[in-house]
Amino acid sequence: MEPADVRRVACVGAGVIGGGWVAHFLAKGYEVTAWDPAPDAEARLRRLVDAAWPALTELGLAPGASVDNLTVADTLETAVRDAEFVQESAPEDLDIKRDLLARIDAATPAGVVVSSSTSGYGMTEMQTECATPQRLVVGHPFNPPYLIPLVEVVGGERTRPWAVRWAAEFFEVAGKSVITMDREVPGFIANRLQEAIWREALHMVANGEATVEQIDASITEGPGLRWPLLGPCLTFHLAGGEGGMAHMLDHFGPSLKSPWTRLEAPELTEELRDRMVRGCEDAAGGRSIAELVAERDRAVIAVMRAIEEVRRKS
Repeated sequence: MEPADVRRVACVGAGVIGGGWVAHFLAKGYEVTAWDPAPDAEARLRRLVDAAWPALTELGLAPGASVDNLTVADTLETAVRDAEFVQESAPEDLDIKRDLLARIDAATPAGVVVSSSTSGYGMTEMQTECATPQRLVVGHPFNPPYLIPLVEVVGGERTRPWAVRWAAEFFEVAGKSVITMDREVPGFIANRLQEAIWREALHMVANGEATVEQIDASITEGPGLRWPLLGPCLTFHLAGGEGGMAHMLDHFGPSLKSPWTRLEAPELTEELRDRMVRGCEDAAGGRSIAELVAERDRAVIAVMRAIEEVRRKS
Protein backbone atom coordinates (compact mmCIF):
# COMPACT_ATOMS: atom_id res chain seq x y z
CA MET A 1 0.00 0.00 0.00
CA GLU A 2 1.22 3.50 -0.79
CA PRO A 3 1.58 5.81 2.26
CA ALA A 4 -1.00 8.22 0.83
CA ASP A 5 -3.59 5.42 0.64
CA VAL A 6 -3.50 4.54 4.35
CA ARG A 7 -6.84 5.03 6.09
CA ARG A 8 -6.68 2.75 9.16
CA VAL A 9 -4.09 3.31 11.88
CA ALA A 10 -3.56 1.31 15.06
CA CYS A 11 -2.08 2.94 18.17
CA VAL A 12 -0.77 0.53 20.82
CA GLY A 13 -0.33 2.31 24.14
CA ALA A 14 -2.63 5.19 25.11
CA GLY A 15 -0.70 7.24 27.63
CA VAL A 16 0.45 10.82 27.07
CA ILE A 17 2.43 10.00 23.92
CA GLY A 18 0.17 7.27 22.57
CA GLY A 19 -2.90 9.36 23.25
CA GLY A 20 -1.26 12.30 21.51
CA TRP A 21 -0.68 10.12 18.44
CA VAL A 22 -4.34 9.07 18.53
CA ALA A 23 -5.47 12.70 18.59
CA HIS A 24 -3.09 13.58 15.74
CA PHE A 25 -4.23 10.76 13.47
CA LEU A 26 -7.90 11.46 14.18
CA ALA A 27 -7.40 15.13 13.29
CA LYS A 28 -5.80 14.08 9.99
CA GLY A 29 -8.90 12.09 9.08
CA TYR A 30 -7.72 8.55 9.83
CA GLU A 31 -9.76 5.79 11.40
CA VAL A 32 -7.89 4.91 14.59
CA THR A 33 -8.06 1.76 16.67
CA ALA A 34 -6.28 1.98 20.02
CA TRP A 35 -5.35 -0.54 22.68
CA ASP A 36 -3.81 -0.19 26.12
CA PRO A 37 -3.80 -2.81 28.91
CA ALA A 38 -4.70 -0.36 31.70
CA PRO A 39 -8.25 -0.87 33.01
CA ASP A 40 -9.08 2.84 32.76
CA ALA A 41 -7.27 3.35 29.45
CA GLU A 42 -10.32 4.17 27.33
CA ALA A 43 -11.63 6.85 29.70
CA ARG A 44 -8.19 8.48 29.99
CA LEU A 45 -7.66 8.34 26.24
CA ARG A 46 -10.99 9.94 25.42
CA ARG A 47 -10.33 12.71 27.96
CA LEU A 48 -6.95 13.37 26.34
CA VAL A 49 -8.45 13.51 22.85
CA ASP A 50 -11.24 15.81 24.02
CA ALA A 51 -8.67 18.12 25.64
CA ALA A 52 -6.57 18.24 22.46
CA TRP A 53 -9.47 18.69 20.03
CA PRO A 54 -9.92 22.49 20.46
CA ALA A 55 -6.27 23.09 19.52
CA LEU A 56 -6.52 20.69 16.61
CA THR A 57 -9.73 22.34 15.45
CA GLU A 58 -8.02 25.71 15.54
CA LEU A 59 -5.15 24.37 13.45
CA GLY A 60 -7.61 22.90 10.96
CA LEU A 61 -9.09 19.43 10.74
CA ALA A 62 -8.81 17.20 7.68
CA PRO A 63 -12.03 16.39 5.77
CA GLY A 64 -13.93 13.72 7.65
CA ALA A 65 -11.90 14.13 10.85
CA SER A 66 -13.90 13.21 13.92
CA VAL A 67 -13.44 11.84 17.41
CA ASP A 68 -16.10 9.31 16.38
CA ASN A 69 -13.45 7.63 14.21
CA LEU A 70 -11.80 6.27 17.37
CA THR A 71 -12.34 2.67 18.41
CA VAL A 72 -10.79 1.23 21.56
CA ALA A 73 -10.13 -2.49 21.18
CA ASP A 74 -10.33 -5.12 23.90
CA THR A 75 -7.14 -6.88 22.79
CA LEU A 76 -3.92 -5.97 21.04
CA GLU A 77 -4.63 -8.51 18.31
CA THR A 78 -8.00 -6.93 17.55
CA ALA A 79 -6.43 -3.46 17.41
CA VAL A 80 -3.85 -4.32 14.75
CA ARG A 81 -5.51 -7.06 12.67
CA ASP A 82 -6.82 -4.63 10.01
CA ALA A 83 -4.22 -1.91 10.49
CA GLU A 84 -2.43 -0.31 7.56
CA PHE A 85 0.11 1.33 9.88
CA VAL A 86 0.92 0.72 13.56
CA GLN A 87 2.34 3.20 16.07
CA GLU A 88 3.52 1.67 19.37
CA SER A 89 3.90 3.91 22.43
CA ALA A 90 4.54 1.61 25.39
CA PRO A 91 6.49 2.64 28.54
CA GLU A 92 10.26 2.96 28.25
CA ASP A 93 11.16 -0.53 29.45
CA LEU A 94 13.26 -2.63 27.08
CA ASP A 95 11.75 -5.97 28.07
CA ILE A 96 8.24 -4.57 27.63
CA LYS A 97 9.16 -3.08 24.26
CA ARG A 98 10.69 -6.32 22.99
CA ASP A 99 7.75 -8.45 24.05
CA LEU A 100 5.12 -6.01 22.83
CA LEU A 101 6.75 -5.43 19.44
CA ALA A 102 7.01 -9.20 18.94
CA ARG A 103 3.28 -9.54 19.70
CA ILE A 104 2.44 -6.66 17.35
CA ASP A 105 4.64 -8.16 14.64
CA ALA A 106 2.89 -11.53 14.96
CA ALA A 107 -0.63 -10.04 14.79
CA THR A 108 -0.20 -7.30 12.18
CA PRO A 109 -0.82 -8.08 8.49
CA ALA A 110 2.29 -8.87 6.47
CA GLY A 111 4.05 -5.87 4.94
CA VAL A 112 2.47 -3.30 7.26
CA VAL A 113 5.07 -0.99 8.81
CA VAL A 114 5.29 -0.93 12.61
CA SER A 115 6.73 2.19 14.27
CA SER A 116 7.88 2.70 17.86
CA SER A 117 7.66 5.96 19.81
CA THR A 118 10.65 5.10 22.00
CA SER A 119 12.54 8.04 23.44
CA GLY A 120 15.89 6.35 23.96
CA TYR A 121 16.14 2.77 22.73
CA GLY A 122 17.42 1.88 19.29
CA MET A 123 15.32 -0.34 17.06
CA THR A 124 18.24 -2.78 16.85
CA GLU A 125 17.84 -3.64 20.53
CA MET A 126 14.02 -3.66 20.41
CA GLN A 127 13.39 -5.84 17.33
CA THR A 128 15.32 -8.89 18.62
CA GLU A 129 12.22 -11.05 19.26
CA CYS A 130 10.32 -10.18 16.07
CA ALA A 131 9.71 -12.71 13.32
CA THR A 132 9.72 -10.02 10.59
CA PRO A 133 11.97 -7.27 12.00
CA GLN A 134 12.60 -5.82 8.55
CA ARG A 135 9.40 -3.72 8.74
CA LEU A 136 10.04 -2.16 12.17
CA VAL A 137 11.21 1.44 12.51
CA VAL A 138 11.46 4.10 15.17
CA GLY A 139 9.10 7.04 14.73
CA HIS A 140 10.22 9.27 17.60
CA PRO A 141 7.80 12.15 18.21
CA PHE A 142 7.94 15.17 20.47
CA ASN A 143 5.31 15.83 23.11
CA PRO A 144 2.55 16.57 22.39
CA PRO A 145 2.52 14.53 19.16
CA TYR A 146 -0.77 16.10 18.09
CA LEU A 147 0.83 19.54 18.01
CA ILE A 148 4.63 19.38 17.65
CA PRO A 149 5.38 18.41 14.03
CA LEU A 150 8.78 16.73 14.51
CA VAL A 151 9.19 12.98 14.10
CA GLU A 152 12.61 11.32 13.79
CA VAL A 153 12.60 8.14 11.69
CA VAL A 154 15.34 5.51 11.80
CA GLY A 155 15.59 1.76 11.39
CA GLY A 156 17.57 -0.91 13.19
CA GLU A 157 20.21 -3.27 11.88
CA ARG A 158 17.54 -5.71 10.68
CA THR A 159 15.22 -3.05 9.26
CA ARG A 160 15.02 -2.89 5.47
CA PRO A 161 15.58 0.50 3.79
CA TRP A 162 12.15 0.33 2.16
CA ALA A 163 10.46 0.41 5.57
CA VAL A 164 12.33 3.55 6.61
CA ARG A 165 11.48 5.27 3.32
CA TRP A 166 7.83 4.20 3.57
CA ALA A 167 7.49 5.40 7.17
CA ALA A 168 9.10 8.75 6.42
CA GLU A 169 6.74 9.31 3.49
CA PHE A 170 3.72 8.23 5.53
CA PHE A 171 4.54 10.63 8.38
CA GLU A 172 4.92 13.46 5.87
CA VAL A 173 1.54 12.60 4.33
CA ALA A 174 0.13 12.53 7.88
CA GLY A 175 1.27 16.11 8.47
CA LYS A 176 4.57 15.59 10.26
CA SER A 177 7.94 17.28 9.76
CA VAL A 178 10.29 14.33 9.27
CA ILE A 179 13.98 13.90 9.94
CA THR A 180 15.16 10.62 8.42
CA MET A 181 18.25 9.77 10.42
CA ASP A 182 21.27 8.26 8.69
CA ARG A 183 22.11 6.00 11.64
CA GLU A 184 20.93 5.04 15.10
CA VAL A 185 21.99 7.54 17.78
CA PRO A 186 21.24 6.93 21.47
CA GLY A 187 18.50 9.40 22.43
CA PHE A 188 18.09 10.50 18.79
CA ILE A 189 18.84 14.10 17.76
CA ALA A 190 16.34 16.40 19.46
CA ASN A 191 16.40 14.51 22.76
CA ARG A 192 20.18 14.74 22.90
CA LEU A 193 20.04 18.52 22.56
CA GLN A 194 17.13 18.89 24.97
CA GLU A 195 18.84 16.64 27.52
CA ALA A 196 21.98 18.78 27.50
CA ILE A 197 19.98 21.85 28.57
CA TRP A 198 18.03 19.79 31.12
CA ARG A 199 21.18 18.47 32.80
CA GLU A 200 22.67 21.93 33.02
CA ALA A 201 19.42 23.22 34.54
CA LEU A 202 19.51 20.50 37.20
CA HIS A 203 23.11 21.38 38.05
CA MET A 204 22.25 25.05 38.52
CA VAL A 205 19.29 24.25 40.78
CA ALA A 206 21.34 21.72 42.76
CA ASN A 207 24.13 24.26 43.30
CA GLY A 208 21.78 27.12 44.17
CA GLU A 209 22.91 29.07 41.11
CA ALA A 210 19.45 29.64 39.63
CA THR A 211 15.80 28.92 40.36
CA VAL A 212 13.38 26.98 38.17
CA GLU A 213 11.64 30.22 37.20
CA GLN A 214 14.92 31.92 36.28
CA ILE A 215 16.02 28.97 34.14
CA ASP A 216 12.74 28.81 32.24
CA ALA A 217 12.68 32.58 31.71
CA SER A 218 16.26 32.50 30.43
CA ILE A 219 15.05 30.32 27.55
CA THR A 220 11.57 31.71 26.85
CA GLU A 221 12.83 35.31 26.95
CA GLY A 222 16.22 34.59 25.41
CA PRO A 223 17.52 31.99 22.92
CA GLY A 224 14.18 30.21 22.74
CA LEU A 225 12.78 33.15 20.78
CA ARG A 226 15.40 32.64 18.07
CA TRP A 227 15.34 28.86 17.83
CA PRO A 228 11.88 28.33 16.24
CA LEU A 229 13.12 29.85 12.98
CA LEU A 230 16.87 29.28 12.93
CA GLY A 231 17.85 26.56 15.39
CA PRO A 232 21.09 26.67 17.42
CA CYS A 233 23.55 26.34 14.53
CA LEU A 234 22.21 29.13 12.31
CA THR A 235 21.76 31.26 15.43
CA PHE A 236 25.50 31.04 16.08
CA HIS A 237 26.14 31.55 12.36
CA LEU A 238 24.49 34.98 12.73
CA ALA A 239 26.49 35.61 15.91
CA GLY A 240 29.58 35.74 13.71
CA GLY A 241 28.27 38.81 11.86
CA GLU A 242 29.34 39.09 8.23
CA GLY A 243 31.97 36.42 8.85
CA GLY A 244 29.29 33.91 9.80
CA MET A 245 30.10 30.63 11.49
CA ALA A 246 33.77 30.81 10.52
CA HIS A 247 34.26 34.08 12.43
CA MET A 248 32.13 32.86 15.34
CA LEU A 249 34.24 29.72 15.79
CA ASP A 250 37.52 31.58 15.39
CA HIS A 251 36.48 34.31 17.83
CA PHE A 252 34.54 32.35 20.43
CA GLY A 253 36.22 28.97 20.00
CA PRO A 254 38.49 29.39 23.05
CA SER A 255 35.40 29.79 25.27
CA LEU A 256 34.55 26.16 24.57
CA LYS A 257 37.27 25.35 27.12
CA SER A 258 35.61 27.54 29.75
CA PRO A 259 33.66 25.78 32.51
CA TRP A 260 30.26 26.83 31.17
CA THR A 261 28.66 23.40 30.97
CA ARG A 262 28.62 20.21 33.03
CA LEU A 263 27.08 17.55 30.83
CA GLU A 264 27.42 14.78 33.39
CA ALA A 265 24.07 14.48 35.14
CA PRO A 266 24.02 15.59 38.79
CA GLU A 267 23.07 13.16 41.53
CA LEU A 268 19.27 13.19 41.79
CA THR A 269 19.09 13.55 45.56
CA GLU A 270 15.86 13.92 47.52
CA GLU A 271 16.80 17.54 48.13
CA LEU A 272 17.23 18.26 44.40
CA ARG A 273 14.02 16.41 43.58
CA ASP A 274 12.10 18.46 46.15
CA ARG A 275 13.61 21.71 44.91
CA MET A 276 12.55 20.95 41.35
CA VAL A 277 9.04 19.98 42.41
CA ARG A 278 8.59 23.09 44.58
CA GLY A 279 10.11 25.28 41.89
CA CYS A 280 7.68 24.01 39.27
CA GLU A 281 4.75 24.47 41.62
CA ASP A 282 5.85 28.06 42.23
CA ALA A 283 6.34 28.68 38.51
CA ALA A 284 2.92 27.24 37.73
CA GLY A 285 1.39 29.85 40.01
CA GLY A 286 -1.63 27.75 40.92
CA ARG A 287 -2.43 26.74 37.34
CA SER A 288 -3.45 23.08 36.93
CA ILE A 289 -1.78 20.71 34.47
CA ALA A 290 -4.86 20.98 32.23
CA GLU A 291 -4.65 24.79 32.31
CA LEU A 292 -0.94 24.72 31.52
CA VAL A 293 -1.52 22.30 28.63
CA ALA A 294 -4.17 24.57 27.13
CA GLU A 295 -1.92 27.62 27.53
CA ARG A 296 1.02 25.77 26.00
CA ASP A 297 -1.06 24.62 23.04
CA ARG A 298 -2.29 28.16 22.32
CA ALA A 299 1.27 29.48 22.48
CA VAL A 300 2.67 26.76 20.21
CA ILE A 301 -0.05 27.38 17.63
CA ALA A 302 0.68 31.11 17.69
CA VAL A 303 4.42 30.51 17.22
CA MET A 304 3.85 27.99 14.42
CA ARG A 305 1.60 30.44 12.59
CA ALA A 306 4.05 33.31 13.04
CA ILE A 307 6.93 31.22 11.69
CA GLU A 308 4.80 30.05 8.76
CA GLU A 309 4.01 33.69 7.95
CA VAL A 310 7.69 34.66 8.05
CA ARG A 311 8.66 31.77 5.80
CA ARG A 312 5.87 32.52 3.35
CA LYS A 313 7.12 36.09 2.95
CA SER A 314 10.80 35.10 2.65
